[in-house]
This record gives sequence, structure tokens and C-alpha cells, in this order.
Amino acid sequence: MSAPKKVVVFGTGFVGRMVIPEILKHPSFELVGVGVSSEGGKAGCDVGELCGIDPIGMAATADIDELIALAPDALVHYGPTAAQANVNIAQMGAFLRAGIDVCSTAMTPWVWPQMRLNPPSWIDPITEACEAGGSSCFTTGIDPGFANDLFPLTLMGLCSEVRSVRALEILDYINYEGDYEVEMGIGMPPDFEPLLANNDILAMSWGGTVPMMAHAIGVELDEMTSTWESWVTPTPITTAKGVIEAGNVAAIRFTINGIIGGEARISLEHVNRVGTDAAPEWPRGNQDDVYRVVIEGTPSITQETAFRFTDGTGRDASTAGCLATGMRALNAVPYVNDLPAGWVTALDLPLIPGVGTVR
Repeated sequence: MSAPKKVVVFGTGFVGRMVIPEILKHPSFELVGVGVSSEGGKAGCDVGELCGIDPIGMAATADIDELIALAPDALVHYGPTAAQANVNIAQMGAFLRAGIDVCSTAMTPWVWPQMRLNPPSWIDPITEACEAGGSSCFTTGIDPGFANDLFPLTLMGLCSEVRSVRALEILDYINYEGDYEVEMGIGMPPDFEPLLANNDILAMSWGGTVPMMAHAIGVELDEMTSTWESWVTPTPITTAKGVIEAGNVAAIRFTINGIIGGEARISLEHVNRVGTDAAPEWPRGNQDDVYRVVIEGTPSITQETAFRFTDGTGRDASTAGCLATGMRALNAVPYVNDLPAGWVTALDLPLIPGVGTVR
């Protein structure tokens, strides 16, 4: 086994707090620094304590220059979403200009930087930073990300003909504590207009892998369309965030469709409900909380993937999926290091087998 890759992690939010303890015991990686926002009082705190483990003798810092001076092989960035695009671009751009590769789960529209809905102000600074530093930038996620790029594209490679491919997220948000009211309208009255019900916002936020898949298989999309449905609960539902009152939205379902020849040939679909009884007529997995790929073709293929913890900690499926997302970015580091400078997508990476995971 080659020498461990030295990594700086930025972000001790939900994903970062889970991944950092895994790095500490991983033979393929060495944690040399941890970055945090200047807000929230985390700077100066022991990283172990921030992650809910014993102190490790390393203090988190908000000083980007201090982290760059550590000369890591890569920055693994678990920063905020594209809602804070300028902050993410400034942080990642500083490392890239210093010649340090970046693997990130923030800015998920970057899973396919060529997507026309990505504004130039989000793309040009990173392109320029990669050129200046001779560095590479890779963004991944679970959805958008490997659940609807790596998984379906791998399965499509088993077919002689594909009439349609659908990648679905089917999740229960009963224990989810993140934001979904304004974005999805969950917990809101049915006449509320959520941000993601707008076709362009939805396609930019979640649709990057649709044109990516089209590009990968050599076809042109005529257009991208979307559908949006909501389901109103007749009874109150108690969630990790509080109570969704009767008469409010407790499930949403949307699709993002890549249209070819007037038909939806490449589609993403979300079925996000709060409580297992919500929207009973909408699709379900063979298990709760799954990612599913459905290919109609020769042959037709259905794959269902469930993320679970079986270590007795009681952590839920959503948490397991978040850890998988974080580990995809981390495990990509050695392979991104070997690629030419510039943007990196899932199409540029070889198989990432998880070296060092069996130990």
C-alpha cells in the first residue's frame, strides 16, 4: 500500500463529523487539518470533541492560509450547500490556486459543470483556479451523485438497448432535521409555492446527472422538463422537527426528465414522505429508504440500494447514506490526484474500489 494521502477536511457539520473519525482509523489517509467557519465558535476547539469522540490533540481553525500551509494532497470539503455558493467558491478556490486538489460534497450542481443552468459566476472562478494551480476539483453526492450517475451508467453498460432509465430516491424524512419547508414545501400549506417546484431551480439543484448521462451515452437532450406533486396529511404527524399539522403537506414527489424525440428517456424521481403511512399510493421500495434504478431495455434491470448501520448504534438510513456520500468524496482523493488539472466528474474517474476498507 502506498503512503497515506494527507487530507484537510473542511466542515464539521453532519457529514464531516461522521467522516473525520473514519479518517483517523483509515490506513489510506492521514488527517492533517480541519477547517471550520469563523462563525459558530468552533475555531480553536479540539476536532475530536467537535466530532463527539475523545480529543485528538488537533484544533479546528478558520484560517484558510494556515490549512493551505499544511500542504495536503487534497482538501475534502463538506461545506454548506449551493445556497452559500460564494463562500464555497472562495474556500475551494483558495486551495485550488495553491495547487491542492479538492473533493467535495458541496455545490452539487457541479456534479456536471457543463450543465447550462450553472451560472458562469459559479464555474469561471473554479476553472481559473484550477488553471492557476494545476489542480483538480471533483464534486459528488448521493443524489445528485453516485445514486444517479455511477449506478445507472454502470447498469446501462449491461444492456444492448435502453428504452428508458429512471433513478429514484424513496426516503422517509420523519427523522430528518434539515431544511425542507421553503425548499420542498413539506410541513407547509398546500397552496405554498416551494422553491424547487420551479422547473429551472429544480433542474439546477438536482438535475445535473440527466445531461451527464446523456453525454456519457452519446445522445442529445431536446429539453429537460419536470413534474411536481404534493400530498396533504389528514392527521397530524410527529417528526424530529416537530408536528406537521393535518391539512399540510407531508410528502412530495417530483421528476426531472431528459426528453429525447418527445419522450422522457432519462429521468430522476424523488418520493420524499414524512412517515411510512404518507402518500400510500406513491412508489415504495422493497425496503424503506432506498435508491432504485429502473431500466426498461434489453435486458430490463432493476437495482435497489439500501444504506444501513448494523453496528448497534441505532443510526438511521438517512445517516448511513450521508456517511456513504462523505466517503465517496474521501475515497476519490488518490484518483483525483492522478488526473489532469481541471474539473473532474464521475465520468473521469476509474473504479474506486475502497483501498484500505478491509483491514
